[in-house]
Amino acid sequence: MDVRVKFLGAAKSVTGSRYLLDIGDFRVLFDCGLFQGLKELRMRNWEPCPVEASSIHAVVISHGHIDHTGFLPRLVKEGFNGPIYCTKPTADLLELLLLDSAKLQEEEALYAAQKGYSRHSHPEPLYYTADAQRVFPMVKKFDYGIEIPLADHVSIRFNSAGHMLGAAITEMFIKGDNQSKKIVFSGDLGRETDELLPPPAKIKQADILFIESTYGHKDNKANDPGEELGRIVRQTFNNGGVLLIPAFAVGRTQTLLYHFHDLMERDIIPDVPVYVDSPMATSATYLYYRHPTYHSAVFNRTEFARQLETNLMVFVKTSQHSKALNDIKTNAIIISSSGMMTGGRVLHHLYHRLRNPQDTLLIAGYQAEGTRDRDLVDGKPTIRIFGEEVPVNCRIENMSAFSGHADRGELFEWMSNFEDKPKITFTVHGENPDLSAYAEDIRTRLGWNVIVPDYLESVQLFKGI
Repeated sequence: MDVRVKFLGAAKSVTGSRYLLDIGDFRVLFDCGLFQGLKELRMRNWEPCPVEASSIHAVVISHGHIDHTGFLPRLVKEGFNGPIYCTKPTADLLELLLLDSAKLQEEEALYAAQKGYSRHSHPEPLYYTADAQRVFPMVKKFDYGIEIPLADHVSIRFNSAGHMLGAAITEMFIKGDNQSKKIVFSGDLGRETDELLPPPAKIKQADILFIESTYGHKDNKANDPGEELGRIVRQTFNNGGVLLIPAFAVGRTQTLLYHFHDLMERDIIPDVPVYVDSPMATSATYLYYRHPTYHSAVFNRTEFARQLETNLMVFVKTSQHSKALNDIKTNAIIISSSGMMTGGRVLHHLYHRLRNPQDTLLIAGYQAEGTRDRDLVDGKPTIRIFGEEVPVNCRIENMSAFSGHADRGELFEWMSNFEDKPKITFTVHGENPDLSAYAEDIRTRLGWNVIVPDYLESVQLFKGI
């Protein structure tokens, strides 16, 4: 039996995670993400799946983020009808995130048609809500640590990856006629220390390793971000402005609330309204109660709520309330999704706040190439929103300490747990030049055989096992 992999995404990019494995006569797709950022990447979302969707027997999902799951409705629409395997929290998050993704795309297409800034006379979304809803009956959900059969000769086991609620490192076990092999997909690895999540599980053996590379060539100290966050808040209010934070609804929003609660409790920042302008963040916070064994927060409903709540925390439920936030001039904090500023209510906040010299935009986490947040961190003077170039007059702050990704030191510490060298290590989910430098670091420091794959490249992993 031969085993091959074809890289359908997240090869020399940090989005569009999709790896297709042909294991004898069994075909499985690991992750099924949307491409984000650069236009040339985003256009891949509109292309048919590079292989016949109906030829894929199963999909395995590492975690809920859209760059790992957002293509599922499109794949199903193109003919995939097999099972989708993930952890229990990821299954719940899929319903939130995919429905939100479909809604955002429908709204964006409608807005483009109304404003006339699309080159299409009748712009269509990538997929509709109905397409997303077709995904959910196909989902099979499991806990960590359970061996799950996918086929007669293939099984998987999920292990905690940190990073976000329910994120998994996936071990794949293959039983050939002559040998047994193991492939490990790191997924997105979290930090060794996190306020709400456990560290990534230690894996000791792999014949083939797929390792994420987001911060593979950068040290990103996981210091307590409270001091820096407090400085940004005080400086914004001293300037008479409002602090706007684009944040992922799952994980990043809850971590920010945890720190704002702490800073206000210790009188480091004043008690001010904290507006959570993301209905999905409200629902996602409930999932921490529903899945207590998947996070490290104190699980007592009252105590956990107290760790996140501030005296004036407001969950913004309606679009009318969201728009009314534009009238607030000072002494307020607005947390709004989406994290990479690709859509949603945050675009309306950006449209109004970027122009204001007294306001501050805090970008918390990694910025993919070609995204609005990368352009803002790079100092671009205008940002295109709703077909208009909006001037950037507000203060821009960037805090990498809030990233949910392991940094260089943590990645090498995680890899040091392997007792033997993998036959091949693929560095994925990263951008050049850092990606290639990271691969060279692995070769030099660990002596491993490392491949930096290209988009649509196919590699034979095993022959005649």
